[in-house]
Amino acid sequence: MKQADKAVDLLFKYNLKIASAESCTGGMIASELVAYSGISELFGEGFVTYSNEAKEKNLGVKKETLDTVGAVSEETAAQMALGARRAAGSDIGIATTGIAGPTGGTPEKPVGLVYIGCAYKDKVTVRKYNFKGNRYQIRLDAAKRAFDLIYDVITRDGPQ
Repeated sequence: MKQADKAVDLLFKYNLKIASAESCTGGMIASELVAYSGISELFGEGFVTYSNEAKEKNLGVKKETLDTVGAVSEETAAQMALGARRAAGSDIGIATTGIAGPTGGTPEKPVGLVYIGCAYKDKVTVRKYNFKGNRYQIRLDAAKRAFDLIYDVITRDGPQ
C-alpha cells in the first residue's frame, strides 16, 4: 500500500504514536501498520469494534450518537478516532466505519458508504466516501484512504 508508506514515513519522522479504531476494515489498517519494522515504537494498540456495544465500551462512542445517527456516520467516525487516541494515549487516532456489503445497505446509507476519521492535535477530520466493488475491495479502499488521511492531516497540521 503506497499510501501507507507516505503516512508511516511521517509517523517515524515526527515520532508520532498512532492508534486505530476499525469497524468495516476489520483490522486492515492495523495489519498494514505492523508490516513496518520498528512500528511497535509508534503503534501500541488497535481496536476492532464491529458492534455498537464495542464502540461504546472500548472507544466511548455515545449511545445517543449510535441511536440517532447510527454507527455509519460522521459523528461516530469522529468519536471512534478520539476514543482510540484517548484509550491508547497516542498522538493520532484513525477510525473507519461503513457498510462493506454486499448486504446491509439502504437508500440513505448504501453499500460502499464509509466514514474515515482522524483525530490529531485539537482537530478531528472526517471524510466521507462511496466506494464501489465487492466487500473486500470496499474494505481495502477504505484502508488505503485512511492512510491518505493520516498523511494529509500530519502534512496540514505539522508535527507535535
